[in-house]
Amino acid sequence: MIDSIASYSGTYLMFAFILYCFAFVAYAVALAGQRWSGRSPEEHKNRWGKIAIVLTVSGFVLHLMFFFTRWYISHIPVSNMYEFMTFLSMMIFLATIIVYLLYRNLLLGAFAVPVGILIMAYASIFPREIQPLIPALQSIWLKIHVTMAAAGEAFFAVAFAAGLMYLIKKVDFRAKTKAAKWERFGVELTIFSILMILAFVAVSFSFNSAGYQARFEKQMTQVVDGEQQVITRQEVYVIPPLVKPYGGTTLEMKPFLGMTEPLFEAPKWMNGQDAGRQFNTVIWSFIAGLAAYGLLRLLFRKPLGLVIQPVLGEIDEEDIDEMSYRAIAIGYPIFTLGALIFAMIWAHEAWGRFWGWDPKEVWALITWLFYAAYLHLRLSRGWQGKKSAWLAVLGFVVVLFTLVGVNLLISGLHSYAGV
Repeated sequence: MIDSIASYSGTYLMFAFILYCFAFVAYAVALAGQRWSGRSPEEHKNRWGKIAIVLTVSGFVLHLMFFFTRWYISHIPVSNMYEFMTFLSMMIFLATIIVYLLYRNLLLGAFAVPVGILIMAYASIFPREIQPLIPALQSIWLKIHVTMAAAGEAFFAVAFAAGLMYLIKKVDFRAKTKAAKWERFGVELTIFSILMILAFVAVSFSFNSAGYQARFEKQMTQVVDGEQQVITRQEVYVIPPLVKPYGGTTLEMKPFLGMTEPLFEAPKWMNGQDAGRQFNTVIWSFIAGLAAYGLLRLLFRKPLGLVIQPVLGEIDEEDIDEMSYRAIAIGYPIFTLGALIFAMIWAHEAWGRFWGWDPKEVWALITWLFYAAYLHLRLSRGWQGKKSAWLAVLGFVVVLFTLVGVNLLISGLHSYAGV
């Protein structure tokens, strides 16, 4: 019966992903329809917009079914990177729905839904097997700390989407001033980063479908019950290894373009769990993203931000700016409770101290301070418009590094999250 439920759980997630993709298409058609019909965002509530909302909500319901069936099988599914990223994407869709209900603006979904889709796609590269909880995670605080932290980060993701919309709308892609050039570069870099994730997912699925695999063995230190232990473990690559784990030994590697050994070894400081594999992921992501960006630039023969900008011609910049701020205003106290206060209580229960300068703790604090600065500058200094939008975009970059970079590339008490 458990196997049957597990199969249903994966099916729910697959259909949720498909519905989200169709929702994005519907949002895109709604945007295009708005441009063809000449309607303003307030007037534009045509059938495609309604279809997009229905698809988003339907996908979220299936996503919830995945979450609760997987929880029924074992434990709350937020204990590793696959589970956490799927949960974070679910929270992003929930935050998108909430912000839509507050503002009734369809345009945000066209940018926020793809962010959730990207997070889901990124989750797919991690092992999907249900794993028993290590002792450090066998606590009620896992449910409280992780879920609330993810909920806060989901609202930051929605703010990022709104901020990016604002910047694409307002940046002058034809101005020759130094400030305008830097703004164009920032927007294009953000778009390139999104393409990089998309391209990598496509590459990963391609090699995975072809059955590519490489295996390495290495010794590493792992924290068990508060004590460090040296263990031997394997790292499995499903895309060709350009870089092998630091101190790793090749067990198996299928040839790729005549390459039978990785080109080089990961640097010594990349000693987190699966750090070599994730560094290889970063390299492949950059290569694939660069190829995708280059092809699109050749196709359109102009910056991609300038390609998107006409579609946003009718949006109200003040509404988008307000949505970005409101999303952060909602997410910040939730993140404060989940990622800091409840995390410190759990740390005291598990390790006997509230704070220990663990890399994950430090970057959670940096994230909190960044958004505190955003709210201070917004409310006290009147930073709105472009300044506020840039902070919303940069803030989510900090969030992503906290989630991905720290977990996978930096060794610490939270390294188990990379499994």
